[in-house]
Amino acid sequence: MSIDQLNRTFSALADPTRRGILARLSRGETSVGELAKPFKISKPGITKHLKVLERAGLIVQTRHAQWRPCKLQAAPLKEAADWVEQYRQFWEQSFERLDDVLKEMQAAEGHGPGKNKKQKEK
Repeated sequence: MSIDQLNRTFSALADPTRRGILARLSRGETSVGELAKPFKISKPGITKHLKVLERAGLIVQTRHAQWRPCKLQAAPLKEAADWVEQYRQFWEQSFERLDDVLKEMQAAEGHGPGKNKKQKEK
């Protein structure tokens, strides 16, 4: 994924209204009017949000006579999730290293697993 595409994806996801639109579209395509119903914004306002999502490649709008359905395009979300995944792995490894250090410190102080029970019994 290019950096520009990643920036567009995260920028589009930064707004709660756009995240709500994507959540609705994850259940299937629907019209602009139906997408606007749960939000207390004007139709031009919802159209602006849809344009941001479309530029980010997260949705496509088609036209069938008078009906203009919107459909989710999940590929950029997958690419963003893959990018975030590498940092999740980093944090997991960091927490594992921290856990190892804490275990070493407890063992050095004589407070390792099972030690507290023996000390309380004395």
